[in-house]
Amino acid sequence: MAKPILLSLCLLAIFSGSLASRSFQMQNECQLNRINALEADDHIQCEAGTIESWNPNRDQFQCAGVAVSRETIEPNGLLLPAYHNAPQLVYIVQGSGMIGVMMPGCAETFQESQQSAGSGGWQQEQHQKIRRYRQGDIIALPAGVAHWCYNDGNERVIAVSVYDTANNANQLDNNPRGFYLAGNPEDEFRQQSGRQGERGRMESSPRGSRSQRGQGSCNNMFCGMDTRLIAEAFNIDEQLARKLQSQNDFRGNIVRVEGRMQVVRPPRTQQEMEEQREHESEGSRRFNGVEETFCTMRMKENIGDSSRADIFVPEVGRMSTVNSHNLPILRSLQLSASHVVLRNNAVRLPHWHMNAHSLLYAIRGQARIQIVDENGRSVFDGSMSQGQVLTVPQNFVVVKRAESDRFEYVAFKTNANAMTSDVAGRTSSVRGMPVEVLANAFRVSIEEAMRIKFNRQETTFGRSERRSERRAVA
Repeated sequence: MAKPILLSLCLLAIFSGSLASRSFQMQNECQLNRINALEADDHIQCEAGTIESWNPNRDQFQCAGVAVSRETIEPNGLLLPAYHNAPQLVYIVQGSGMIGVMMPGCAETFQESQQSAGSGGWQQEQHQKIRRYRQGDIIALPAGVAHWCYNDGNERVIAVSVYDTANNANQLDNNPRGFYLAGNPEDEFRQQSGRQGERGRMESSPRGSRSQRGQGSCNNMFCGMDTRLIAEAFNIDEQLARKLQSQNDFRGNIVRVEGRMQVVRPPRTQQEMEEQREHESEGSRRFNGVEETFCTMRMKENIGDSSRADIFVPEVGRMSTVNSHNLPILRSLQLSASHVVLRNNAVRLPHWHMNAHSLLYAIRGQARIQIVDENGRSVFDGSMSQGQVLTVPQNFVVVKRAESDRFEYVAFKTNANAMTSDVAGRTSSVRGMPVEVLANAFRVSIEEAMRIKFNRQETTFGRSERRSERRAVA
């Protein structure tokens, strides 16, 4: 009994290495006087989709130690197998499909039956587990673990990826790096030498131009190897080994599959039912890190489904959170996320994140957002709209007010259990203070202090009075 437990704990320790706190160097990167809501800086057109990225050298991304990209995969498109130097959270904004994550040392548990296996010397097809994803899913990918993604649906897949480059699992530098195992891909972030601030954004690599890496005829990991060594490694001939280098293949990072991809997997409805039962059973028991083994651990959780909301106020808003408690792999990645919908000009009450940076991605709609630093200065006061990214540094106070009937966003956080402290509302820090303290701190009367403390009875979301005022005027 002791041996399997020891093996599980060792495997978890090997694959993560990120349970310690974030790099000390990031503490000196958050000298921010101004934060901006940002559009993507760069665009790569591929055969079956596009990849957009935000310049990781911008000050606010350097502060949070993250990088951001957005992948659009056309129907029947395949995002080539790759791994990255940092843990990654992916939010599925639109579409559905399947993803394969090749965990090192794990068995090929999806196999053809003997009856369907081919003849003529070919071996029975088998591969590691394939997982389905759909709109609203958060997918957790450890650093250095190879994965591929396929769109088998009828609409485009849109996915937003956040890379935690300051995570201890990344022992290189703060540049996000993608290592492709096939094809002739372009660098998603078009690496630049040295750190550039806000004024240096992408000047050395204009929007839409091919990166230096993409100008060659071979960019995957086999390109730097001698074909004879490749042939020996795979026990194949050199002619086939040269094909692994994908020379003069200019389809890009996302390629179109010929016909339809045929893989070994359970029927779709059966698999979804099994995942639902698995999720419900997990919710009814406590984890100690052993029940969920290294090779079969859950890697996704749907936070876009309204029926799964953790906080819900009709006609005002809802919030769903994923952290290490409901997706244990995040304990190792030290990341978490939340999905928020604000309706009818509602307000996300002012708050700060006690132990994490937060990176917001606007899914739809528009909101006015204010962010305040430790000196009481507004470092952001403006609108954020669909497709933009905004960074909220740790401990900076932020307030959001929807400027449309529906503002929807996802927040990626740099802690496995990000903690929030509200400024206003029933569970806020102000509500927890004695009235006398408030009266003397703000130089107000006891009656005024009582109104400050008790007038807002809600938590998290505030019902807007703007709409009722407009009706009254009308």
